[in-house]
Amino acid sequence: MAISFEHSAQVVAATERTAALVREEVLPVERHYRGSAHDMPDEVRVRLHDAARAAGVFAPHVGARFGGMGLDMRDRAPVFEAAGYSLFGPVALNCSAPDEGNMHLLEAVATRTQQDRYLRPLAAGAIRSCFAMTEPAPGAGSDPTALRTTATRTAAGWVINGHKWFITGAHGARFAIVMARTSGEPGDRDGATMFLADTDAPGFTRVRDIDTLDSASLGGHSELLFDNVEVSDDAVLGEVDRGFAYAQVRLGPARMTHCMRWLGAARRAADIAAERAATRHAFGGKLGDLGMVQQLVADNEIDIEASRALIYRACWELDAGERGAQITSVAKTFVAEAVGRVVDRSLQVCGALGISEDAPLAALYREVRAFRIYDGPSETHRWAIARRVLRATGRTAAQESTP
Repeated sequence: MAISFEHSAQVVAATERTAALVREEVLPVERHYRGSAHDMPDEVRVRLHDAARAAGVFAPHVGARFGGMGLDMRDRAPVFEAAGYSLFGPVALNCSAPDEGNMHLLEAVATRTQQDRYLRPLAAGAIRSCFAMTEPAPGAGSDPTALRTTATRTAAGWVINGHKWFITGAHGARFAIVMARTSGEPGDRDGATMFLADTDAPGFTRVRDIDTLDSASLGGHSELLFDNVEVSDDAVLGEVDRGFAYAQVRLGPARMTHCMRWLGAARRAADIAAERAATRHAFGGKLGDLGMVQQLVADNEIDIEASRALIYRACWELDAGERGAQITSVAKTFVAEAVGRVVDRSLQVCGALGISEDAPLAALYREVRAFRIYDGPSETHRWAIARRVLRATGRTAAQESTP
């Protein structure tokens, strides 16, 4: 199957409606809250959801039976990019992290009962969620096998104990997908299980919200404690001891949807820089007449186009049913760094305006820097990419040397 960069008329129309929604409804909200979701009341989120529903672009990633548009990965790309033009655009469409990734996981793995209890209200925007895997050192972080949170079987189900850290969206979440070790020891590549835990369960404590460089994520990033949190057998998501495998169901697509959204932010930054270069007069002419500025503008376009092509390549593989581990690592690493370069260049073109709060570039700069760490640091992805290449090369060499 050939990779196509064309989309159906329906997807093109949805992308255009999303762009109009962001321009007319979302950007004014973003400007009012200065790009920070920490002080945004929940009723504003609901109002943005209503606007997205009215525009016919709500929950583009969710299957139709759960109230969404049912777009595959490739068709999500332009819609998510258009939403990402504003920091709050994904909130409006109900496709922001971590909820979007959790919806994908629940649709793929959860039982019908679990879907009715958790996925339906999540897809409808009635509740929010979080994904509780990351732990403070020496626990799970870039290396999820370091998982130390435990779940112990009891006569009534399971008891979860552990310490989670930097859990996005936990403040205000109705439930968490909790990764806990049910067998083995930290460092083992198996033995993890996913559990669905209500955040109001006894022993489930949000210790604090962590102050971070970025501030556009609903619910921020929190520290959590699980002190003898009891859940039933029905709370197991998927099968016991297969949590790491299920994480791959979520992580590959989630990496790409992150890339799609952040590419929208890069497009916005590049547009601001291009407008500034085309209209700002300096040194006897327009700023854009200067060769050094033209290079910055051109390099922005190169990074954006290359990023979009990599995203489409990865989405094509995921839509074909492949795991896509290598291509999603390649795409995530390149796009995270390319987006950072675009925002940085755009800020440079705009000078003092760029670093002021009079323009959104300073806020974008703070947000996109974290992308080189979220969903795996660039260094971790490079390590994994190289290992796959070297393993494949070693196998080929061994086969060629076999008589």
